[in-house]
Parts: sequence; C-alpha cells; structure tokens
Amino acid sequence: MQQGSAYFIEEVTSVEETHTLSVLVDNEPGVLARVIGLFSGRGYNIDSLTVSETSHEDHVSRITIVTTATPQVIQQIRSQLGRLVPVHEVADLSISEIKPLERELALIKVAGTGEKRVEALRLADAFRATVIDATAEHFVFEMTGRQQKIEQFVTIMQPLGLVEVCRTGVIALRRGQDKT
Repeated sequence: MQQGSAYFIEEVTSVEETHTLSVLVDNEPGVLARVIGLFSGRGYNIDSLTVSETSHEDHVSRITIVTTATPQVIQQIRSQLGRLVPVHEVADLSISEIKPLERELALIKVAGTGEKRVEALRLADAFRATVIDATAEHFVFEMTGRQQKIEQFVTIMQPLGLVEVCRTGVIALRRGQDKT
C-alpha cells in the first residue's frame, strides 16, 4: 500500500520474462497470418516461431512461439490468442514446475584450415555437432539442442571462422502425460 493513500494499490512488476507458448490451431490458409498479426498489431515481439502440422487426420498444426514480455503482457497474449477462432488451445509451457522439452536445429558453416580446422572439429565433437558437408576449406555442422547450447557453440566458432548460421527456432513439448 502506498503511503498517504486510502486505497490499496497493487505493485506492478515490469520485469520481462521469456515464455514458450504452444498454440494448437486449424491447419488452414491464413491462420498463421492471424496469429502473427495479433503480435505485430499490438507491438509484441516474437523471439522464435515454428509451425508444423501435427495431425493430418484432424488438420491441426502446432505453433510454438517464444516471446519476452512482462507477466501481465504474457497473460494478455494468451487471452487474445485463445479468442482467435481457429485456435483450439493455448498453453504457456514456461509456467509449469517441470521444465518442458525444448530443442532447436541449427546448421553452422565454418571456414578454416590448419589448426583452426582441427580445433573446430574437436569442439564440434564435444558439442555433439555432426559434419553434414565438408570441403578442404569449410564444414557445415548440424546441431540440435537447447537455445543456449547452440548460442554457445556459435560464439565459440566465431574466432575459428564462422561464416553463416541457420536456425529453425524452438520446438517444445510438456514432459509426462499432459498434452500440448
């Protein structure tokens, strides 16, 4: 309560948090545009976005969105997504006590010869990255894992000749028997 006020004023936290949202939608034209339009129209940022059909028979797709905002804005996003007509379910995978399974796929191109080449291969082995293409001057590594692991690998590859990175974005599921 604020001093000098007869009214209870709730403290509003403005600390931003990163949340992973799983949205089940009808797999039909325009649905992704409507979901993304909700974000862009209100000035919300999307850190990562992946979409894929999850059930051919039911024509349902899963949209996985990673966004950073205050808890109040996250709640507003969830509520507004839930009101869109083609949306079946919205789940915030970040609010459970049990961390969800999250993975991302990345292709990382590194150019180098001599010692830098040997070091890049050694580090790739330590990070469990797979060589999927190689010439005398470069490698393309394939890597799956959590975002932090991929970011760490990319950072380590920069002084060794990092050329290019392509990432899929986060995909996520709850652990255990719960759906979404």
